[in-house]
This record gives sequence, C-alpha cells and structure tokens, in this order.
Amino acid sequence: MSNTILAARLGLAASRFAGASALALMLAAPAVAQVASPARAVTDPATMESPVNPDAAPVPVEDLSYSRTLGPNAWSHDGSEIFLVTNLTGRNNIWKIPATGGWPVQLTRSDERQTGLVPSHDGRLLYYTQDVGGDEQFDIFAVPTNGGAVRNLTNTPELREVSLVIAPGGTTGAIATKLRTDGQVNLALIDLATGKTTPLVTETDPSLRWAPVAWIEGGKALIASRSNANSTLDEVWRVEVPSGAKTLLLGKAGTIYEPSDATPDGRLIAVSTNEGTGQLRAGIYDTRAKAWRWLAPTPWEQSAGSFSPDGKTLTVTRNEDGRTLAALVDVATLAEKPIPLPAGVNSFAGADSPFSPDGSRILVAHSGADTPSDLQVLDLASGKADTLTAMGLASLKSENLPKSRIVTYTSFDGTLVSAVVTMPFNLKRDGTNPAVLLPHGGPTGQSVDGFNRTATALASRGYIVMQPNVRGSTGYGQPFQNANYQDLGGGDLRDVIAGKQFLVQSGYVDPAKVGITGGSYGGYMTLIALAKTPEEFAAGAQLFGIINWFSMYETSDALLRQYLISLLGDPVKDRKVYESNSPITYIRGIKAPLLSLQGDRDIRVPRGQAEEVAAILKEIGTPNETVFYADEGHGFAKRENQIDSLRRVIEWFDRHLKGASTK
Repeated sequence: MSNTILAARLGLAASRFAGASALALMLAAPAVAQVASPARAVTDPATMESPVNPDAAPVPVEDLSYSRTLGPNAWSHDGSEIFLVTNLTGRNNIWKIPATGGWPVQLTRSDERQTGLVPSHDGRLLYYTQDVGGDEQFDIFAVPTNGGAVRNLTNTPELREVSLVIAPGGTTGAIATKLRTDGQVNLALIDLATGKTTPLVTETDPSLRWAPVAWIEGGKALIASRSNANSTLDEVWRVEVPSGAKTLLLGKAGTIYEPSDATPDGRLIAVSTNEGTGQLRAGIYDTRAKAWRWLAPTPWEQSAGSFSPDGKTLTVTRNEDGRTLAALVDVATLAEKPIPLPAGVNSFAGADSPFSPDGSRILVAHSGADTPSDLQVLDLASGKADTLTAMGLASLKSENLPKSRIVTYTSFDGTLVSAVVTMPFNLKRDGTNPAVLLPHGGPTGQSVDGFNRTATALASRGYIVMQPNVRGSTGYGQPFQNANYQDLGGGDLRDVIAGKQFLVQSGYVDPAKVGITGGSYGGYMTLIALAKTPEEFAAGAQLFGIINWFSMYETSDALLRQYLISLLGDPVKDRKVYESNSPITYIRGIKAPLLSLQGDRDIRVPRGQAEEVAAILKEIGTPNETVFYADEGHGFAKRENQIDSLRRVIEWFDRHLKGASTK
C-alpha cells in the first residue's frame, strides 16, 4: 500500500473512507452536526466487564520488549525460505528461516533499521533499504542470500531510494526517489549491478509523490501511482520504459484510485478506490475494455492486494472497525474465500507478493490484543496453516494477557467514535480505578485491535486503556477522515474527552485518575489535551509530539510540510489556524505533570518540539521530565530505548495517577 507507507510520514498515517451506500451511512445517533461513518450500535458503558483471573500479574517490561517484532518479509526465489526483518538481537536486522519452519539464520548485522526486502530473480541476492540513525534517508543495499558482505548500491546521503520493483530479466528495477530538500517523490530506474540510477518521471509539484507498482509487457512499461500529501487523490498511470512517457489510466479530482498490482500483460489492475461512494472498495479494472468489476459491497474499508502467479486469485483485506479480515478472491467470479484466522489484525505478508513463486502457498500474519504478531504459511490446496514464528516470550501466555474490546460511543455532536479498550483483570466496579487514554499517531491513522505493548503493560498493571479513533482517523470514511481539517485539537480532542466520560460511566474509573499518552500525533493530542482542557487529565506522557505547528513547519522534512499544509492550510495565509491549533498557544495553562520522550534524529517531529515544551514548563513551574534518545528517529527502534521509554511511562503514571513511590 504505497499511500499508507508514504503518509505514515508523521506518524501522521494515511487511509481513506468507508461507506458503500447511503443506507450504510445512516447513524444511530442524532443527526445534527454529526460526521458520517458506517452504522454501528452504541455500546452501553455498563456492559464493560473486568474478567476474574487469579493468575494475572503485571507483565514485565523486558518480556514485552524482548517479544520480537514481525517486520517486512519475503519469499525466496524458489519458495524454500522466508526472509524477514525482526529484532531478535534488539536491532531490526534481516534473518531467514526455512519455509517449512526451523531455526532462523541471521543475514545482516547493523545498528541501523533495515526494511524493504526484495529478493533478486536469480536467488543470489536480497535487496533491502537502510537509513542512518532513523533519519529516513534510505539507500538500497544488497546481501548474498547465503551470507556474506553487504553492499550499499546507491550510497546517496541526500537522495532517498525506496520501493524497489525488479523488472523482468532481473537486471533493472524501478524505485521511488526523493531529494532531502524536496517534497515531491519521483520515479527512477536503477541498474542493480552498478547501483546507478536514471530519472524516469520527474515531478514538479512538491505535494505529489510517485510510486512504482508493477512491471508489465515484459518490462516495456510500468504501472505506477501518483498521490497527494493528504491521500485525497491517487491516480493510476502507465509509464513507458525507458522513455518515461506516461499515460493517465485512472484519475479524477478528489478521488482515490490506488493500484496495488497488475497482471503481467497489463490488462487487469487491482485497485482500491472511493469512486462514487467516498468509501474505499476493491475492484479490478480492465485496461482494454476500460471497465470495472467490483467485489461485494461492504460499509467498511476494503483494499485490493496481489494477484497470484497464474492471475486467477486476488488477495483482499477488509478493515471492520479496527479488526482486519483477509480473503482470497476468484478473479473470474469475484467469489471471496476468507482466510481462517482468529479475530484481530489479519493480513497478507510477503514484500513483493504473499504467494509462493509456484502459487501453492501464501504468507499470512495474525496479531491480537493477547497475541503478538506471528507469520503463518497456508497451503492453498489443503487449507492447512503452519505457524513459522514464535515472536512472543514463553511468559506471555495469552490466557493471562489483558483482553480488548471495541466499543462505540457518541461524542459532543452525536458523531460515532469507536475505540479499542483493553480491560485489566480483577478490577472492582467501584469508581476508584485509573485509566489512560492512548490516541494514535496521524491524525490520519487508526488504532487497531492488535498487540500493543503500551496497552498491555498498562492494563496488566490495573489501568483501563482506551485507544480512541477520533475524527481525522482512517478506516471510517473520507468525511470522517477530513472532519478535523484546520480543527486539530478541536473536535478530535472533544472525542477523546467523550471517551474518558464513557470510561467513567462504566463505573470502574475515577475521573481524577485519568492520564493520556501517545506518540507523534498522539503526543500532540497529549499536549493539546493537557494545555486546552487542564482539568480533564491528571498526568500526561508525550512521545515526539507537536507543540508548535509553525516551528514544526519550518524545521521538518519538505515532504512533511506538504502534509501539514493539507491539514492546516498555508502557514502565512492561515496563520490564525496554526496558532489556534498549536498547543503552545495554551501551554501555560498546563497543570498536570508531563513526561516528554524524543528521538534526537527525528525528521518528522524534530527535537526542537520537545525542547520548546521543556523550556516553557520549566518557566511556569509545571512538573516535567524530558528524555532525548541518541541515534533514534520517529519512534524508538533500539531495544534498550524501547525498554527505557516504556518503563518511564509506567513509572510516570504510577507516580501521578496511583501515587506510588518510584524510589
């Protein structure tokens, strides 16, 4: 999903809307000024229950942090092995495991983040991307699949190269490139022997970005996408190689046509679009007939995926209120066959394709609130699935991990807001328990019902944790996603407060013992909540959050500036919007103690944001602590920093919500 990757840029992530028919948008709440989203029942707070479990205990922070991450993965060229990025050593390096299961073998060793796995066509090399200290200036590297010295193919500190798609023949690839000083993303060709890049499509508009999708017609042309900063526009293009001549296949103002794959002859393109509905839905576009065929309608967000090697099957996922379902679609009949996985976040894995090279198996991943992400191989003939990985420590037994529930409540204007609530064991419904609101990054992001270390750590220590999907979130429709335009910290903050009220109404929560924490836009929400509504929250912990949209605009990456414009408008013309939406405007009203955690090399939310917070709070005498992590970017990739930051958040809330001593 090229748009999702590109727009995750500020933790400020991307997606579209859901709503397949006018009927599906009818809401149960009063229709005054509410924002449209899929119809669903409002949850009665009294139905919230804390299960009894005599074996429940606080989950050690180290156990959570030593539970490995499941990063990008890919089939080997012959289907005998799986390559994957995981932090077995505390660093996100590349490993390989037999496709039938077995001991992992480490391929790379580095303190830097590695991602973007693409095996060479001859099976000898694995290409990947790597940056420096979290600066997101990725180069393309290669490592022998049987082990050996790694090689930086591009070695261009001022040019980012990502999204490699290898051409038929295996000697050339298409990539997306971005100069450090530019906002726009271009298309280029790369010689995989020398690493030399040649521009293919050069974009002049800094708000637009290109991404290669699939080679067609034996390498004569590419299917590519061109999207804008705030994911309200996506187009499908055919690009001739090597001339760069381009033809618009699908495009319309204010409309998403997101291509995810194409058949080798270029006739069929898998597309996710909101054309005519405002709802992201999956379809197959026939370029010769210039005709669509649609999957069965759904009120929820639906995304097309990859074609099988024989072109007879298409993968598709459906995001139903924070839970993801995966299915296989018969291309001829469009009949869907769900992948049998437990409820939670279910997805297709595999960098280039989830299908094995011979098409007989498929890679899938599952995560749940009580289940860390693991990789499975599904045999398509027998339907038998084998789990390849065991990312969670043995101590993390699902029966003793806190459970989650998706709830829906009404906000101040009748708008429906969904949230993932993680409920501790063994609580009394006596109104004395603490709670923590955990808003997601974005704002165009979504909290999903998967494994969350912070939620698990806090809930296992007696905190009810709510992750609200406030207006501005993805997964609930374009109108819902657009509802906080030039109103950041307005309606979305009131949605957060309505979530707090829901928890209090459950009978479990003491309104004077509610905290708030989050990263990126979640950090912004923490700051704006403490500053603008100082009586609502007793403590906050913000991670790489935004305090000042002006200084943020001036110091962040050029690509990010275009995203800020899409959220707030022009910083000169709309100066008052930037002022009213910035926590710094209200920060002198903060009463609650605040913890700030920040990466030194963050290009999305630069270090200066946390420095501004610390200086002002010191001046006004508000209790606060600020910690900077060296060689970390937007989010902490190194295990020792993950452990330290999570421990600090827990201790902060224990001290300020529970009154516990940390000496």
